[in-house]
Amino acid sequence: MIEAARLETLSVVVPAYNEGRTITQILDRVAALRLGLHIELIVVDDGSKDDTADVVRAWAQKAHEGLSVRVISKPNGGKGSAVRKGIEVSTGDYVIIQDADLEYDPEDYARLLEPMLAGDADVVYGSRVHGPDKRGQAKFFYGGRLVTAVTNLLYGSHLSDEPTCYKLFRGPLLRSIPLTCTGFEFCPEVTAKVLRAGKRIAEVPIRYHPRSIEEGKKIRAMDGFWALWELLKWRLF
Repeated sequence: MIEAARLETLSVVVPAYNEGRTITQILDRVAALRLGLHIELIVVDDGSKDDTADVVRAWAQKAHEGLSVRVISKPNGGKGSAVRKGIEVSTGDYVIIQDADLEYDPEDYARLLEPMLAGDADVVYGSRVHGPDKRGQAKFFYGGRLVTAVTNLLYGSHLSDEPTCYKLFRGPLLRSIPLTCTGFEFCPEVTAKVLRAGKRIAEVPIRYHPRSIEEGKKIRAMDGFWALWELLKWRLF
């Protein structure tokens, strides 16, 4: 008897804090994807003060073809702590981080997966710099360029967009990386540890629809300074 080939799984980790207004739109977009993979959707509610958790649980009760949904609620501890929790419980062959707002388009998953499925990469980042859309507010754009330049200087890499949310990993690799982040420092910490492990990061262009602080953007200028410290810390220690 010939056994059917196992369908590989993409784990989508969605850290969420007070995103009840937009999160079902993102979940709908993920559910609509047809990638030839099973999708394990893991939403980690980081102690939201709005109805995020209730909205997601109601959404999860509906039938979604090719999709399994897990909703985790935890006390507020920061985006990094929510991402770490999602990674910890993930089981996928591949893992991607998805913000709960509408800045990033899940239809770009297919593009990110191409070098991974071809066996050409263990890690793929989505580059907003090489994408077709506007760059967003100058302070965020140039802050990201600075963080990327420091990354390349310290680690000998050639990235164009280190702080991008869209980071796709082989699941076993990501789950093997000891992470300590609690806030927005997930990006520099995981990048530093991937590069220190000698893994090449491939990049593909992605779409990007930036939102303002007034629209709910949570990152601040100080987070850029913490990112620089993380990059230096993991280079030296």
